[in-house]
Amino acid sequence: MKSIIGLFLVLAVLVIIPAVDLAFAAGDTPGEYLDRRVIIWNLFFRMMTVAFTVGAVVAGTMIWLVWRFRESHPKAKPTAYEGTDW
Repeated sequence: MKSIIGLFLVLAVLVIIPAVDLAFAAGDTPGEYLDRRVIIWNLFFRMMTVAFTVGAVVAGTMIWLVWRFRESHPKAKPTAYEGTDW
């Protein structure tokens, strides 16, 4: 449950808060325009940074799991479901 709340907090910080800020900032000073392309690219690069970080953590975890639980690992023991009667 804590991880879901943390995920929503990260999404709020990265996406929702900047979008709301831009919506309110659009009408502050007349004659001043927002370059939406720049803002969209900024949000894109922020999300890509998060995506690459999460992907690196997931890939590293998968590599560690495969390395730790390989058959040739010295501490590898068959589970009760696998049995040893082969």
